[in-house]
Amino acid sequence: MSRIGNAPVKLGQAEFSLNDENVVTVKGPKGELTQWVDPQIEVKEEEGNIVLSRSSDHRDLRSKHGLYRSLLSNMVEGVMNGFEIKLELVGVGYRAKAKGPMLELSLGFSHPVHIHLPEEIKVVTETEKGKNPLITLSSADKQLVGAVASKIRSLRKPEPYKGKGIRYQGEYIRRKAGKAAASA
Repeated sequence: MSRIGNAPVKLGQAEFSLNDENVVTVKGPKGELTQWVDPQIEVKEEEGNIVLSRSSDHRDLRSKHGLYRSLLSNMVEGVMNGFEIKLELVGVGYRAKAKGPMLELSLGFSHPVHIHLPEEIKVVTETEKGKNPLITLSSADKQLVGAVASKIRSLRKPEPYKGKGIRYQGEYIRRKAGKAAASA
């Protein structure tokens, strides 16, 4: 029995609609998101909540029950409050500059790296003297903001010796000791 799938999703101020092709649409102040749901999972609105139920206890359906409930919960959370991920650039000369839908990064390569961001993503860069530059990504779509943050981080992952690279804010990097001096 799915514990996650059985829990109702509170709508609050969000608007919910379901069409004939099993596509759920959720609207709120931060935007509008859509998600296709397997036809064997029944989705309905009851007393300001989204309730999901499955047609049988088949193993595949049990896993999808919890999955779709989590996806719908993230959609409601996203359109109401939004999601935000902060990335920190650690390294001498590492810089970030937002120019509309483009993000320009200086990461120690011989050239700047330009990333074209999806229109659903809002990006803000902060640079303070004495602190590492910050990139703040925000969107209503949790999957999209996570994927974009992961793509940016993959350009220069934090290395274990000096800790240089792009990391999530608050991420702990396990450090390694360098070479030990030879004793004679």
